[in-house]
Amino acid sequence: MTSHAATPHTPLPPLRASPRALLIGLAAGAGLVVLLWLVQAEPSARLDALFATLAHLSGLLAGYGILAMLLLMARVPAVEHGVGADRLARWHALGGRYVLTLCLAHTAFALCGYAAHTGSDMLTATLRLLGYPGLAAAAAGTALLAGVGVTSARAVRRRVRHETWRAAHLLTYAGAALAFAHQLSGPDLVGGPFAVWLWTLLHTTVGTLLVWYRLVVPVRQALRHGLRVVEVRVEGPGVVSVVMRGHGLDALRAEPGQFFRWRFLDRRLWRTSLPFSLSAPVRNDTLRITVKACGDHTRRVRRLRPGVRVLATGPFGALTAHRRTRRKVLLLAGGVGITPMRALFETLPGGPGDLTLLYRAGSADQLVLREELEAIAYARGAALHYLIGPSDEPFDPLAPRALRNLVPDLAEHDVYLCGPPGMSRAAVSALRKAGVPESRIHTEQFTF
Repeated sequence: MTSHAATPHTPLPPLRASPRALLIGLAAGAGLVVLLWLVQAEPSARLDALFATLAHLSGLLAGYGILAMLLLMARVPAVEHGVGADRLARWHALGGRYVLTLCLAHTAFALCGYAAHTGSDMLTATLRLLGYPGLAAAAAGTALLAGVGVTSARAVRRRVRHETWRAAHLLTYAGAALAFAHQLSGPDLVGGPFAVWLWTLLHTTVGTLLVWYRLVVPVRQALRHGLRVVEVRVEGPGVVSVVMRGHGLDALRAEPGQFFRWRFLDRRLWRTSLPFSLSAPVRNDTLRITVKACGDHTRRVRRLRPGVRVLATGPFGALTAHRRTRRKVLLLAGGVGITPMRALFETLPGGPGDLTLLYRAGSADQLVLREELEAIAYARGAALHYLIGPSDEPFDPLAPRALRNLVPDLAEHDVYLCGPPGMSRAAVSALRKAGVPESRIHTEQFTF
């Protein structure tokens, strides 16, 4: 009798949608919407008919655009892990401007078409159209979306509290629902039952993804893993590590470099979900984050007590080992941006000389997790350099020549980067000038 040794089960790698694949899919969907419009279009030289057909096209594209924007923020793991949360947020912000423009264009074309058809002026046409319930709902939806757009403008967002901004963004769902109701009852879907069925299917699919990944999954994770704070440890001036323990945390499949959105069920923090990277790999059913006090909520994190329950949604982000394309890797961190770099420094595969960590800080006392970094560097035969000094000093340690002096074969490296926005922009520019292709510079920002 022949015996076979049992082989350990190796979990399949998580699904990841590449940025290119996602963009192609979204563009293909927009193309189908245009095709749907072409099937319905009736060529005419009349001015009112021309305005009407343009109103139909812009309305369909606006409706599709709203769905695309909601999909980008639905926190679908394959999309989050493959594209990255920061890139998705930028696409969402950029796409939102186009969607709002299409909504306004749809409104303007519809008003012009109705005015031309009835021979009335624009004010009279507006008042008459608002008398129809479906059109009044559409106007309300457009107003809600415009309000969300205003609160998202950079100049406005800097002046409103994060909770206020998030609450305003919830109006997007109401605006999308009103737009959907308007399109079902209006002329935009006159192509017959198939067009209505297809439009309903798209909305149902996106709505299901939103409910599942933004509501059901976080609640299920909280009930399953029972995560609680076990320790808050001071790491430096204004910096603490929060250690949390639960059960079955391997099922989260969190990778070094990723982050969670944390909601601490403390009296002062439960209303806010905060994004922080893991500052150590998941082990022994323990998660750790390292937080610098830079606002009201992060200052309150320092006063957390053991036993506080934690809701952790995630993991998110694409700053992981799967982006690696070269044997040699440079990790470049600034300030508390060391947290995901520290986890990657410990876990990225590589032999002696393959890994280099550059850590930028204003002064020596701002270096966080220093003992851990030096122990990892010693154990792995990795290079570790501290770039210390104020950002306004004459010598710039992140200048292209300085980087090449520290890492002579820099152009042959993959570079993982995490730091404050200004430092990250300067570092990306310097790395490109030093010969590193942009495709091998991997970075994510939480400023979204």
